[in-house]
Amino acid sequence: MPATAGSTLISVRNLSKIYKPKRSAPTVALDDIQLDVAEGEFIALVGPSGCGKTTLMNILAGLVTTYDGEATVGGRVINGPLPEVGVVFQTPTLLPWRTIEQNVMIPIEVQRLDRQRYTERAKKLMATVGLGGFEEKYPRELSGGMQQRAGICRALVHDPAVLLMDEPFGALDAMTREFMNEELRRIWLGSGKTIVFVTHSIPEAVFLADRVVVMTPRPGRIAEIVPVDLPRTRSLADLTSKAGVEATTRIRAHFDQVAAID
Repeated sequence: MPATAGSTLISVRNLSKIYKPKRSAPTVALDDIQLDVAEGEFIALVGPSGCGKTTLMNILAGLVTTYDGEATVGGRVINGPLPEVGVVFQTPTLLPWRTIEQNVMIPIEVQRLDRQRYTERAKKLMATVGLGGFEEKYPRELSGGMQQRAGICRALVHDPAVLLMDEPFGALDAMTREFMNEELRRIWLGSGKTIVFVTHSIPEAVFLADRVVVMTPRPGRIAEIVPVDLPRTRSLADLTSKAGVEATTRIRAHFDQVAAID
């Protein structure tokens, strides 16, 4: 299905993924996925556990490279990790023996980029997300929310065009999660990045996204793509507006019969 505006940056065509373990029956994780994501767009993926959301994210991240169909970023076929894609995982996965700044700088080391130039960018990113003054701290000295902010900085430090986020706030308490949602929207609006965000939370998806991609139980297919008719400079209070309630109700209707989602 087409993106809403702007040039298409991510394109998925006829995408299917079948896992074929040696000692059990094959599992169809994804079936005939069609999706365009425009440059600068925020897309949320929602669906029940096991519907293939993470598999789709791993394909876009280049972490799963065997699949049927086509997936491209900026016209480049995805057959491995691309430098223009940053990834934020469900847990921050910070290296405990490295400082926060050293963790943030890992993509720069891996891609052998100019360390001096990107150290300055890393410091600015950390200041932007409220980690200024914590650069020399170690992960164990930070709260879960602060660690996840460091993970976002690490994903953004090499200035990728695309940010993939796989349930990054799922382990946080409700108040921290709301704060991180607002922080993420602020970062996104300021950076112009294209974001694909996986979540089990329908309100979170509606608050964050331009469009919400609703996936079916396995095999994962796209049931509907729901546009969110809220201003981009929105607040949590907008979830109770007519447009917010309509989007939430439309998405939830896909799951009411099976009670398969939060």
